[in-house]
Amino acid sequence: MPLPELTEIAEKLPETVPFVGPEAIERKTGVKIRARIGANESGFGPSPKVLAAIREAAEGIWKYPDPENYDLRVALAHFHGIAPDEVTIGEGVDGLMGLIVRLFMAPGDVLLTSLGAYPTLNYHVVGFGGRLEFVPYKGAHEDLGALAEAAQRLKPRIVYVANPDNPMGSYWPAADIEKFIAAVPEETLIMLDEAYGELAPDDALPAIDTSKGNLLRLRSFSKAYGLAGIRVGYAMGPKKIIGAFNRVRNHFGVNRLAQAAAMAALADQDYLQQAKANIAAARERIAGIARDNGLVALPSATNFVAVDCGRDGAYATKILEELALLGVFIRKPGTPGLDKHIRISVGPEADMALLAESLPKAIKAAQGAA
Repeated sequence: MPLPELTEIAEKLPETVPFVGPEAIERKTGVKIRARIGANESGFGPSPKVLAAIREAAEGIWKYPDPENYDLRVALAHFHGIAPDEVTIGEGVDGLMGLIVRLFMAPGDVLLTSLGAYPTLNYHVVGFGGRLEFVPYKGAHEDLGALAEAAQRLKPRIVYVANPDNPMGSYWPAADIEKFIAAVPEETLIMLDEAYGELAPDDALPAIDTSKGNLLRLRSFSKAYGLAGIRVGYAMGPKKIIGAFNRVRNHFGVNRLAQAAAMAALADQDYLQQAKANIAAARERIAGIARDNGLVALPSATNFVAVDCGRDGAYATKILEELALLGVFIRKPGTPGLDKHIRISVGPEADMALLAESLPKAIKAAQGAA
């Protein structure tokens, strides 16, 4: 019996997801992951007040969530000093990226990004039939000057920049970001991914200004707030663009527990400061472990540390694979030039101790295989 045909775009796509999760590694190797320090989650968890809010909201889980996400939008607007209709809520930054691509890109349209930047965005672009153009990194940084020049030349529908950056953990000062924004053509939408913004140095984030007509800023509750598993993020921008999300978004996509959790997390800024201190200490711990093993840890403005393994991508991959066999889950960039690094997320001391124990064994095994 013949099957219904997929669209031409979908027919050409591979049946893949952007990431290999630790659960898939466990299924493949039979090894239990003991240190989950690869997905840039916060092993320190959310505020106890968040957990209490989730438990309370769970009793009403039989109800659909508020499709307007009204209370959360109002809280975020108050927090950032903007209007509620200048904020939209989505199923994490990933979900918002898909909506942005759907809103602004037709098949064949161009999105400009950095070669090796966050891959889920690319997944959305090809899924809607868009075309990707890339600018290489400059060392550990997205090359803002080259991105601006390419945007002026190509006039893409969207240009993407992350600040701080994933996968390298670097950041640009606000003045450099503002210069980049001013250089991008007005007809090109700037997707400024600030998922790690709460962890950035004070000089990294420009002031919130929703009057810039072609700028969307994305934030997440997954990183510093410790809510990766519940999937809630938000975008800020001019009212006209924010309103357009209502044309295509899943109106019940952000569930009741997610809305309650995000409200409680935003309200508990004291816990956020505690989490940031724990994350900073864990970054230093990772850097120390890297140094002890002859590796170079890059400065980080995020909740992970990129570590230069000193050889090539194959060697770094072998270290990653050997760590997985020891129950330590990490990730690494795949792009040549960046792929000699591994990327280690922060975690509690038990995870850091297991990393310290396992890394020299993984390096020894990788060197033996070279």
